[in-house]
Amino acid sequence: MNKMRHYRKRGSAIALAMVVVMILLAMGTGLLSLGLHGRIISIRTSSDIAARSAADAGLIKALFEMNEKLKVIPWNDSSLPFGTNIGLPNCDAVFSYTVTGDLDSGYTIESTGIFGQAQRTVSCTLQLQGPFEAAIFTENSMQLKNSAVVDWYNNTEDDKIMQIGTNSITAGSIGLRNSVTVYGDLVVGVGGIPSIVINDYGATITGDTRALTERYVMQPITVPESLESLFSNGAIRNNTTISASARYSSIDLGNRETVTISGDITLYITGDIILGNSAELGIGNDASLVLYLGGDFEAKNSSTVNNETQDPQKLKIYGLDSCENMRFKNGSDFYGAIYAPNTDVVMDNSANIYGSVVSKSFEQRNSGTFNYDVTLRDVSINDEAVHFTMTNWYE
Repeated sequence: MNKMRHYRKRGSAIALAMVVVMILLAMGTGLLSLGLHGRIISIRTSSDIAARSAADAGLIKALFEMNEKLKVIPWNDSSLPFGTNIGLPNCDAVFSYTVTGDLDSGYTIESTGIFGQAQRTVSCTLQLQGPFEAAIFTENSMQLKNSAVVDWYNNTEDDKIMQIGTNSITAGSIGLRNSVTVYGDLVVGVGGIPSIVINDYGATITGDTRALTERYVMQPITVPESLESLFSNGAIRNNTTISASARYSSIDLGNRETVTISGDITLYITGDIILGNSAELGIGNDASLVLYLGGDFEAKNSSTVNNETQDPQKLKIYGLDSCENMRFKNGSDFYGAIYAPNTDVVMDNSANIYGSVVSKSFEQRNSGTFNYDVTLRDVSINDEAVHFTMTNWYE
């Protein structure tokens, strides 16, 4: 009888142990399956990320190639960049990309990244952008004196808001004196703190004040070969009418002397331009001037850069790397666009300014109005300092 009870208890214990083992086995199998599933998801996710990163690298590569292609003149749509199975450094992922389109319809980049079994495709359109996207932009400092106003015109409701700013993040790089008004956004360099970069002494800014998300790259300026190869006509020192594109060593006008631009003219001045008191650089009603300047520009008291067209598109001044200073004491309104990445630009006059200025530094020492002409954003493939940027990214 006791043996029977003993065997029954032992059988029950064995049965219970088997049940426990089965439960633990089921739990272990479930946990193993869960871990395996999680690992598979992790592998797929990491593969997707690698494939997506490769696809994005393809977009960047294609954009770089398109901007390099801009350096080859004339532009040719018949050989747009492409790449196949290009590897990423330190990674087994590859990408392929194509650029399609033309100048009339626009360009589209499509890039596909592959890593293992994962594949991702991304696309974007390209937009041609010129140097005058902002009203005023500097590499370093910008100083607007008492009661100065920065406004814009020729704009529509669809235009992105006017902007002024700097790449700098140094304290006090932007100075806004009493009663300055900016009808738009004000931006500082990437990672900059606006309240530190901007010294605000009572200005009004109607738009946003913020830091850039990426650095504004000032494209280098090179003199067109057609001008570089010309024989220099020497210095201009007296009343002169220029009716053909040319190269000169300098312009050095005495008091009340005048240089008149007649026709659509491109000039390369290897040295300085100096306008004496009441001297004038005049652009006629049916004329335009594109000026490449190797030296400095000084417009003395009551001198005038007289753009009779009153169209900033008709006067564009490009400062080369050797151009370090531009100073204007105009006796009349200034209509023109200045792009001079290595130049300190000072506007001393009390007249109004119409156009755009992109420079190393900018100072407006008067209470006049700076009026940004939005049409300066309209560019062509042959304009100076243009480059492609990405728009409308999608996956």
